[in-house]
Amino acid sequence: MALKGNPDVRIKKPEEKHNTLKTKNALIIFTRNPELGKCKTRLAVTIGDKSALDIYKFLLQHTAKVSANVTADRFVFYSEKVRENDLWEEAVFNKKVQNGDDLGIRMQHAFTEIFEMGYENAIIIGSDLYDITSEDINKAFSKLNTHDFVLGPAKDGGYYLLGMKMVKEEIFSAKNWGTDTVLKATLEDLKEESVAQLDEKNDIDYFADIKDVEAFQQFLPAHLDNKFI
Repeated sequence: MALKGNPDVRIKKPEEKHNTLKTKNALIIFTRNPELGKCKTRLAVTIGDKSALDIYKFLLQHTAKVSANVTADRFVFYSEKVRENDLWEEAVFNKKVQNGDDLGIRMQHAFTEIFEMGYENAIIIGSDLYDITSEDINKAFSKLNTHDFVLGPAKDGGYYLLGMKMVKEEIFSAKNWGTDTVLKATLEDLKEESVAQLDEKNDIDYFADIKDVEAFQQFLPAHLDNKFI
């Protein structure tokens, strides 16, 4: 899984930006194509595949709404293939496909592609964080005016947001993705860099993450709905 090569790859910006750029900021949204049995699998262990899929679709809608109000050009990177006429409106979101064998490689490729287009600042988020707001993401872009990197730490030891002004290859390699070691390892890679951190938030992976949140009760089987517990 580890990537090899120069540990600090700084992408050279073109002297002139591509004509399609509207801002200096790009928001990357990583999303998984919503399919039964393939979404929120750790959550599905408790609530079942159908409820997990319904919750993931709800989170996708939330992420699209939040992202639409961010001051940046927006790029949705699908896990498998681009889908037309879905909730990611073509007038608002540019559509691409993730490329790579693991999460780190896919993120690195996405950031590299964005910087090669001429953007100065890039931020990546997932699509399963109910707590995130447009203001959180705009604040993260503001942090990049005075820092080279910005991180949104998640309560589970990972991160829900990563932003940068350059690609640093180390942060995408040698990570046990999906574990509580990711944030600590990433901060270690960035210990010589200028890094800003946002407020800690909780992403949605397990039943414990949603069992007391009113917005999710409508999707739960009756025996798990907190109104019946």
